[in-house]
Amino acid sequence: MNKRDYMNTSVQEPPLDYSFRSIHVIQDLVNEEPRTGLRPLKRSKSGKSLTQSLWLNNNVLNDLRDFNQVASQLLEHPENLAWIDLSFNDLTSIDPVLTTFFNLSVLYLHGNSIQRLGEVNKLAVLPRLRSLTLHGNPMEEEKGYRQYVLCTLSRITTFDFSGVTKADRTTAEVWKRMNIKPKKAWIKRNTL
Repeated sequence: MNKRDYMNTSVQEPPLDYSFRSIHVIQDLVNEEPRTGLRPLKRSKSGKSLTQSLWLNNNVLNDLRDFNQVASQLLEHPENLAWIDLSFNDLTSIDPVLTTFFNLSVLYLHGNSIQRLGEVNKLAVLPRLRSLTLHGNPMEEEKGYRQYVLCTLSRITTFDFSGVTKADRTTAEVWKRMNIKPKKAWIKRNTL
């Protein structure tokens, strides 16, 4: 199967599903059997999965150390990951490793322990990110949570399982003008 065929067929492939496995560290995935769904996983000649979706939800992960290495062991084309579900884990930050998957379009991080709203800034480099969940994290309690995320990640179309409307974008822009100082003014003020 050439790469073009892979790109055309693997979107329909079932996810590599490690949800509800009590996984503490990413390296455990190598020795863990993924959950089986209604359709069997397609594998390459080397035995690696041909999917673009990796589900790690409802585990006890508190960091993503060695994520790239393990993804390379499990997936034939880890660079094509389009959907990563890390919901309901113990993550306290958005690991920069997630920003290395430029084909990522769906990222679920709800139900974790991410404190700082500023963590969202890391995701701005993902050109294809369209759907993001962050609800159920302590950051959700910060004032302007939804507006901050929408003005930081202007390309997303679904946030916390709800569609982003034109009104949401307008509200986010108004909020941004009222709450986020332009860098030039900030630099000028700090140099006086």
